[in-house]
Amino acid sequence: MLNVIILGYGNIGVNITNALHTCDTVTVNQIVNRNTINPNYTIDSIPTTTNLSEIQEADVYIIAVPDDAIEDFSALLPFNDKLVVHTSGSVSMQTLDGKNKKGVFYPLQTFTKNKLADFTNIPICIEAEDSTDLNTLQTLAGAISNSVTVISSEKRKTVHLAAVFVNNFVNHLYTISEAIMQEQNLDFDLLKPLIAETAEKIQHLAPGDVQTGPAKRNDLKTIENHLHLLKDSPYKKVYEHMTEAIKKHYL
Repeated sequence: MLNVIILGYGNIGVNITNALHTCDTVTVNQIVNRNTINPNYTIDSIPTTTNLSEIQEADVYIIAVPDDAIEDFSALLPFNDKLVVHTSGSVSMQTLDGKNKKGVFYPLQTFTKNKLADFTNIPICIEAEDSTDLNTLQTLAGAISNSVTVISSEKRKTVHLAAVFVNNFVNHLYTISEAIMQEQNLDFDLLKPLIAETAEKIQHLAPGDVQTGPAKRNDLKTIENHLHLLKDSPYKKVYEHMTEAIKKHYL
């Protein structure tokens, strides 16, 4: 049985806690958060504290705080020689304070508190300084996910960069599309089957092989019509940049 402490209880902390709590081979001993935890997201059987001096003993301490707080937070931990990991995609393992053993436990997914994720198929990227700790993280990650990958900090940064394109940037394009629809009193739901089909295709085919649209076809008349519709829109430049990027890739 692995004993775990969750340090930080935002979106990712809530989701990891709930995933680990359901495992027969893992016990979440405690949740530590610097601010009072919203009772809507707590689990009655897991003790909570806002005081670092009250942190309990555990096999693994998972830091789930914002990226820019990881270094300072890890330095504040009141113990030594324990396995401390962070959950960031872009922060080096070496950012963690050297008084403890270092590792990374990075679930490659977007998280929110009000929609708990099923970790079964979420890739978890792990890293550690020695083989014993790596084995511990493989066991921990394998308890909740069928996809566990050992990956270095440098390569993990590349994965995170790619993830920003497919998640954050794509979601912003959804936001733009919704705004364009709303300007004409059209329902964004009309686009959801298209979004779902696009996502489904790349489960089986390479993204480059399923690209469609006026930029791919070099359909200048359609592109001109779209730019005319966007003539006073703040989204015109986004359309122009994306169109040119697609044309350069395929033509």
